[in-house]
Amino acid sequence: MNIDPRMPPVDEVVQRDALERQARERPDKVFAVFEDGTRWTYAQTWEIAWRTANALRLLGVKQGDKVVTWLPNGPDALRVWFGLNCLGAVLVPINLSYRGRLLEHVLRNADPALIVVHAELVDRLDDVEHGSLRKAVVVGGNALPAGIEAFAASALDCDDATPPVLDRPIAPWDTQSIIYTSGTTGASKGVLSSYFHLRCMGMSLQDMNEDDRYFINLPLFHVGGTMPVTAMLLRGGSVVVVRAFDTERFWPIVREHSVTSSIVLGAMAGFLLKRPPSPDDRGHTLRCVTIVPYNETAVAFGQRFGCDLYSHFNMSEVSMPIRTEANPPAMGSCGFPRDGVSARVVDENDCEVPPGTVGELLVRTDCPWAMNHGYNGNPEATALAWRNGWFHTGDGFKVDAEGRYTFVDRIKDAIRRRGENISSAEVEAEVVAHPLVKEAAAVAVPSEHGEDEVLIAVVLAEGAALDAADLLRFLLPRMPHFMVPRYVRFVDDLPRTPTHKIQKHVLRAMDPAGVWDREQAGIVVKSERIGA
Repeated sequence: MNIDPRMPPVDEVVQRDALERQARERPDKVFAVFEDGTRWTYAQTWEIAWRTANALRLLGVKQGDKVVTWLPNGPDALRVWFGLNCLGAVLVPINLSYRGRLLEHVLRNADPALIVVHAELVDRLDDVEHGSLRKAVVVGGNALPAGIEAFAASALDCDDATPPVLDRPIAPWDTQSIIYTSGTTGASKGVLSSYFHLRCMGMSLQDMNEDDRYFINLPLFHVGGTMPVTAMLLRGGSVVVVRAFDTERFWPIVREHSVTSSIVLGAMAGFLLKRPPSPDDRGHTLRCVTIVPYNETAVAFGQRFGCDLYSHFNMSEVSMPIRTEANPPAMGSCGFPRDGVSARVVDENDCEVPPGTVGELLVRTDCPWAMNHGYNGNPEATALAWRNGWFHTGDGFKVDAEGRYTFVDRIKDAIRRRGENISSAEVEAEVVAHPLVKEAAAVAVPSEHGEDEVLIAVVLAEGAALDAADLLRFLLPRMPHFMVPRYVRFVDDLPRTPTHKIQKHVLRAMDPAGVWDREQAGIVVKSERIGA
């Protein structure tokens, strides 16, 4: 196997080899700490990974097979991820909020050999076509899916921790995972991510070493969760894994487990700042925080809690191509391209625009396989994203005279709410499924928490009458909680260009008077946290 000289050794790239190295070099060091107090050393993690891998092999999983994991953060999510990669199988973690047509689309696109699913999610499988899926392992309860051969959680354990011989060695460019995007231009796309891609992403986080402990409070079905786990594994550090971010538990967990690093999204920072000031605000071990976006809320967080702040631009398809130094001086900036990355801001013809002019951000890397290698089962989307030899991010940026990049807006019709990327196309599809709705357009509007809220503009069918609250009640069982619109505006027609494209900027700029707000109406949309 030829290795590009710019690539590090295999045991610093491929997860199976990296875990073996760490278990050999620091067997008794704690790698993972969980909410229930469970701790895994590196040696234990290695053994658990291989016991799980052999159990999966007995279930028929082979090298190269795709396996969907539908699990909350915790020991099961981590052991199945590591077990799959030890076999050279492909991890396909999916959002806990998936349901209906979105879930059906992902199962069809992934074409999995197996799904490992939490019992509280099993009933959603009964409402969709399963595609090629024929086997399921259910953890956390005794629920059984209809029409699928089901196994209990015990099927994930095996007494044998001996690494089996694979058909061929795992290569840095092999597909490690498929991460599903928000579907900003239509149906959600499965990002093909190699081991080297994930390695580049993880090692691009702020400078850390084997003494660091990362707080994993973002889901392991997002790169916000898998990226820092990978970073700590490769560096010989450790992680604290919790099910979800919790404002009241954040600082107690940091103190209890001596956490040194964490990702804090804008909304999370805002929630933590709203807690009453305390003389103990700086009495903690958290020394550096990756915070996105880098705005007034971020600066206030750093000043109050005494942490070094870093920011960046990232998405599932890339590998943190732009990042800041510690405590950057420029508000709103994502920083500069990191070593090995080229970036351009261009117009619709991929021609570079002058400094200060907004255009689409394009990126590429010097080393092969450092970014995604396409979209699963979607060659058209792959070709469109990678045209002219550059990856097209779909995001609007401007670059200043010093070469500093600043995110301006989404060229794609994406919305970001509470850390989740939301497809406007998917929101619109569910709204127009209502028999009284003729057309709909979803847009992002500012949130008091620092990210976006979802506003849906609705055109009713001729002669129809529909109450906004009734529309929301129709949507609640059909879509993930984070996609449910907060605002509803009924309009006679949607504003359009001469070529009939909807002018979403016009909708965003409309007078807010008369817009229905579900929070003011008292309609509560609960988070679908497992075990909550």
